[in-house]
Amino acid sequence: MIALRTQPTRQRKPRIPGGIRIYAIGDIHGRVDLLDELLSRIDADLTTNPISIGIEVYLGDYIDRGPASREVLDRLVVRARTFRSVFLKGNHETYVPNFISDPRVLKSWQQFGGAETLVSYGITPPLKADLDDQIRLAASFEKVLPGSHRRFLSSLKPSFTCGDFFFVHAGIRPGVPLAKQREEDLLWIRNDFLLCEDDFSKIIIHGHTPVLEPDIRPNRINIDTGAYATGRLTCLKLEDDRIEFL
Repeated sequence: MIALRTQPTRQRKPRIPGGIRIYAIGDIHGRVDLLDELLSRIDADLTTNPISIGIEVYLGDYIDRGPASREVLDRLVVRARTFRSVFLKGNHETYVPNFISDPRVLKSWQQFGGAETLVSYGITPPLKADLDDQIRLAASFEKVLPGSHRRFLSSLKPSFTCGDFFFVHAGIRPGVPLAKQREEDLLWIRNDFLLCEDDFSKIIIHGHTPVLEPDIRPNRINIDTGAYATGRLTCLKLEDDRIEFL
């Protein structure tokens, strides 16, 4: 385990309330193998270092790109039954309901790894799907999508706050209070947020933009280490004023 600390502009270090430990998990993108390994490490850490309240916070983008999106959702649905979990919405999760309601979304979704998701559900789209293909694929997908997955995707939260930390998929719009952020920004924003050095009032924990190593800044921490391509799924551990990585 590597212990790292932010260097916030505040006089005191950012903290999580006493008796609580947060495990924040970056973008999974269909890598159920990495998720299984990480859950085992979390369980081992909890056994070795018990805590009154342990919370897993998933930063979204559970599906697409990697080979096992369906299996990832299966694991998370089961995990939520036995562990206190917060599941945030990523921009990739918006494609599932959008595709079902408007099959023409397939063309855009495929550019972001949607074909891999469909294949994980037993549906293989053609390379160049015409409108009839799109309608047929959307109907097939709606038929095979489990109810547990529908409920999971419809219950995703746009953000989560604990102590001095604000958890979100992509980031926030600078200059806008955290309570008034638009969901579109929370799911999609990049440079306007990434290049901003302002104090956001809380440390922003986010993913969405892949980095080779966790990117720790005074005002934010990026834990999307590109799991689907790099084989590295990052978990940030927060307790009291300590910031570590499993």
